[in-house]
Amino acid sequence: MKRLASILIPTLMLTVAPAAHAVEYKTVQADKSRLSFGYRQMGVAMDGRFSRFTVQLAFDPARPAAARAVMEVELASIDAGSAEANDEVAGKEWFNSKAFPVARFVADAVKPLGGNRYEVHGKLTIKGHTQAVVAPATLTPQAGAAAFDGAFQIKRADFAIGEGAWADFGTVANEISIKFHILASAGK
Repeated sequence: MKRLASILIPTLMLTVAPAAHAVEYKTVQADKSRLSFGYRQMGVAMDGRFSRFTVQLAFDPARPAAARAVMEVELASIDAGSAEANDEVAGKEWFNSKAFPVARFVADAVKPLGGNRYEVHGKLTIKGHTQAVVAPATLTPQAGAAAFDGAFQIKRADFAIGEGAWADFGTVANEISIKFHILASAGK
């Protein structure tokens, strides 16, 4: 029994020791990160993505309360499925991307839920309108990096997206699902 304990205790110490050395994820790998959305148009599921966005991140799983995150999305980088749709949503009734070129999310709290799951609380600003959002996210550690995956829903009317003739929720639903996959490397 003593021999077994003399082997098990050092082995357990080696597996626990790395957890004591916290890692802060800071460097976002934009080419391996994605930001997409989904909605219903006339009852049909549709999806799209944004190709240009930046994320400033500082996240240490051992200290989630100290986390910082800011995401800025270039609204003109939308891919809604066709050039015609992209032009339409850039216009005044949708994003008005000439007057409001960037959507911005600023995290103000991160709540750990256990099992590498978190709730990211923050403010989302689109088209000059700001709303509080909560984004559930999962952290998946990888070799020297971590993936942050999550999704949340917004109501487009809260941000004045789709005004005028597009305000009818029977044509384009009010609920928009936002999905993100952010890959970040450990920083020094």
